[in-house]
Amino acid sequence: MEIIVNSTMEETRVAVVENKILTELLIDRRKDHGIVGNIYKGRVVKVLPGMQSAFVDIGLERSAFLHVTDVAVPGGGETRLPEEGEEMVPVETETRRTRSSNRAIEGMIQEGQEIIVQTSKEPIGRKGSRVTTYLSLPGRYLVYMPTVNHIGVSRRIARDEERARLREIILNLRKAPVGYIVRTVSEGLSQEELSSDIEFLEGLWQNIQTQKNLHSAPALLHTDLDLTFRVIRDLFTNDADRLVIDSKDEYNRIIEFLQRALPGLASRVQLYESEEPIFDAFGIEIEISKALSKKVWLKSGGYIVIDHTEALTVVDVNTGRYVGKRNLQETVLKTNLEAVREIAYQLRLRNIGGIIIIDLIDMEAEKNREKVVQILREAMGPDRARSLVLPISELGIVQISRERVREDLLHTLCEFCPYCEGKGHTKSPTTVCYEILREIRRMGSSSPETKIIIGVHPRVANLFFDEERHSLEDLERQFHKKIVIKADQNLHLEQYDMSKI
Repeated sequence: MEIIVNSTMEETRVAVVENKILTELLIDRRKDHGIVGNIYKGRVVKVLPGMQSAFVDIGLERSAFLHVTDVAVPGGGETRLPEEGEEMVPVETETRRTRSSNRAIEGMIQEGQEIIVQTSKEPIGRKGSRVTTYLSLPGRYLVYMPTVNHIGVSRRIARDEERARLREIILNLRKAPVGYIVRTVSEGLSQEELSSDIEFLEGLWQNIQTQKNLHSAPALLHTDLDLTFRVIRDLFTNDADRLVIDSKDEYNRIIEFLQRALPGLASRVQLYESEEPIFDAFGIEIEISKALSKKVWLKSGGYIVIDHTEALTVVDVNTGRYVGKRNLQETVLKTNLEAVREIAYQLRLRNIGGIIIIDLIDMEAEKNREKVVQILREAMGPDRARSLVLPISELGIVQISRERVREDLLHTLCEFCPYCEGKGHTKSPTTVCYEILREIRRMGSSSPETKIIIGVHPRVANLFFDEERHSLEDLERQFHKKIVIKADQNLHLEQYDMSKI
């Protein structure tokens, strides 16, 4: 596995490449910094008994949503959570939902009450963020859960004796009936290494407690790490061959941290210094463009179509140009098998969550239907997001539920198209703006001209004149060129004209 990081003043983009194939893309824009994992002191503004939920003011534009199953019970004894895998957001389990279904939210919290909550889902569309009082603080080796009494070990640690050893170490080290999940990267670690992580996490929790006493609601008490260091914490393990980053400042920050905390991994970090943009050099930019397309062609000649609706995502499978060699059912089976492998890949790459419906090509043989579902489940195995794949229905439909924490790639990079009244999508002004900035960097100092004139749609121009003016000024100083932005109402939102003088 390789991790490629493109870091600029405007945004950080992280690509995870496995076997030379882009499998995940993470984007963090400075002006839209994510809030998952943040801990707030909030105030309950409304309790809705009919929905067994409440709305909590945490200081954002929209109140956060709190369901009864996400409200911890003080003094409730041991909370039996299933052993978690690599869950790096606040713990949310079906076990808790079952255990909490008979509790009434009006008996647990009241309007006006101040409570400590953690964001478990970003605001998505018109919905506000989702919060929980089951707090979790991820460290390098452990996830600390101060509101539950539970010790879990990652399922990805296969050996029973190692799982038992790690569980016994944590039992001996913890000082109170709190929760810990032992992450996969802890396999083979000594008691001293785990102890240092516990001390760090407990100190972090004490600091949050101090902040809670100093501030009235609503108030932000704790912010999760930025994207670069979340990647270091969650993905940069011994399984990673290298991490390549194109920012010298970020490279120095990473090296300084690793030399202090994880010296064995420091040699795997490389600074990219070529003039060609890093995502161009690794072939990632073109893969991002493909990931925004509705139609995805399969190698056999078939294709899938991915359509987003407000409630779910629908994937349609078609044979396309593939006509097979022997009989219809063999052609159908081969197309469906190839399609479900590609669908599993696309769900992970595009970060599509929620309910996904796959309309397969009809198969008569039951054994073929079972084989397709089995291959789909295997293909989704490496995905870090939790998912549930149901058997094929009588209508030839597969239903999937995949964990959704953040906006998918399409909604991150695009917005509803004003030219077609929402029937399609177009790149957002921010995305077009950043593409232009990357194009200027691509030209760099190799061009002898001293002035660049760029014609853009007025919405993109307004962005350059306001929020991104510092980026332009920085590039003017860097490449010793005058950059002029001109608004042109006749240009499509995604179009721009660039001329050099």
